[in-house]
Amino acid sequence: MFKRGSGILLHISSLPSPHGIGDLGPGAYRFVDFLAESGQRYWQILPLIPTDPFLGNSPYNGPSLFAFNPLFISLEILARDGYIPERTVKDHPPFPGPRVDYQKVVAWKLPILEEAFEGCRSSIEADASFQDFLRENAFWLEDYGLFMALKRELKGSWLSWPEEVRGRGGLEGWKERFRGKILREEFYQFLFFRQWQALKGYCNQKGIRIIGDMPIYPSFESADVWANPSIFKLTEDMRPAFVAGVPPDYFSPTGQLWGNPVYDWDRLREDGYRWWIERIGHNLRLYDMVRLDHFRGFVAYWEVPAGQDTAMNGRWVGAPAYEFFTTLKRSFPSLPIIAEDLGTITPDVREVKDSFGLPGMKVLLFAFGEDDPGHPYLPHNYERNCLVYTGTHDTNTVLGWFRRETGPEERERLFRYIGRRVGEGEVHREMARLAMASVADLSILPMQDVLGLGEEGRMNLPGRREGNWEWRLGEESVTERLKEDLYQMVRTYGRA
Repeated sequence: MFKRGSGILLHISSLPSPHGIGDLGPGAYRFVDFLAESGQRYWQILPLIPTDPFLGNSPYNGPSLFAFNPLFISLEILARDGYIPERTVKDHPPFPGPRVDYQKVVAWKLPILEEAFEGCRSSIEADASFQDFLRENAFWLEDYGLFMALKRELKGSWLSWPEEVRGRGGLEGWKERFRGKILREEFYQFLFFRQWQALKGYCNQKGIRIIGDMPIYPSFESADVWANPSIFKLTEDMRPAFVAGVPPDYFSPTGQLWGNPVYDWDRLREDGYRWWIERIGHNLRLYDMVRLDHFRGFVAYWEVPAGQDTAMNGRWVGAPAYEFFTTLKRSFPSLPIIAEDLGTITPDVREVKDSFGLPGMKVLLFAFGEDDPGHPYLPHNYERNCLVYTGTHDTNTVLGWFRRETGPEERERLFRYIGRRVGEGEVHREMARLAMASVADLSILPMQDVLGLGEEGRMNLPGRREGNWEWRLGEESVTERLKEDLYQMVRTYGRA
């Protein structure tokens, strides 16, 4: 699947931009230039789905697994294309440079997007490219547009909506009533898609392939569940019968209770996994390859009866992994999927991954906790068909880990493996070298580790309710020296 290469993990929200959050505008194109000039072949991002402040602005938990986050639409490009005046772009309020203030960004950008919509509302429906977009994406966009219009008007959970809406038995009148609001949501998705396709084309032209990310489960409060209740394990009154999570382990004595509804795989099988095929196909139009989050959940998943306070009283339930991935391979012969196989992985999960030739993940921050030369995350144990990361969006940075999370014994194992003692100023570089020098086909460095940042650069701390997904890259951090250092490293280890 891969040529030997390297890449950088940086989400769109973290890109430089004067508008409080990263977007698909000039800062994104400059970052692509940086990737190309530093010898990188891959850019990995987090999910592009809309975020919700009530769900912590997580890109893994939003109102749709298919839709795009309108906050990522570039205002500069809107002005260039004549949707908004140039002065609007220049008159932005001050934003805190190193962090995303989501509340402030929403208050600033959404009225401008609405202004763009109102300015072309009378003509947009006659736009051939807009009509093509609606037709090609009707399988998810029609439900999403109506769901968001209802959500903004009716508020609250969709379970509290009138019966004809909740049960989808009488939607035509609501569609007509909210026609303008639905059109607005569709227009935002169109703007994003057009800007994204241009950016992806620029990446591919520069020799950069984009790795996307697919959460396994939707939020219950999503268009996905509202529009497709039969493919989830729900009760007769449409509430979750079971929710997802993971069982108790070394890191959590009560397990993790995620709360997402779980799939009814028997029902998915009845129509040949149509919903999943549409979803994978949709993502492969956006990305060159996709990372499947929580891959072990496609082999067996932990379901917990709804209403539990912890994940302790759940059970493992098998999923039809071989049949499912065989079906996917018929639709997508190259199956450009990366398996997120971190954590405690049982032999059956490894067998499925290997049977379909899917590359898995290795994380260096997890490699030195035990004095075990056979640890699967130590580089000398890697197979070629994998991706190695210094850390992920859920871990600390290398420097933050070294400072705060390693004890004397773990540090000594690291020093012994590197072959010398290292200090705080160089540990991120040495970990990058371990990743680059390994046999893994692909080495991915979070941008925070490229820069050698400490805990202040952490993207997400699982379990923390506030302060996640806020880190941003300062444009001044991307220097000529940084490009040259990265290029020399990838060249040295045959990844250029």
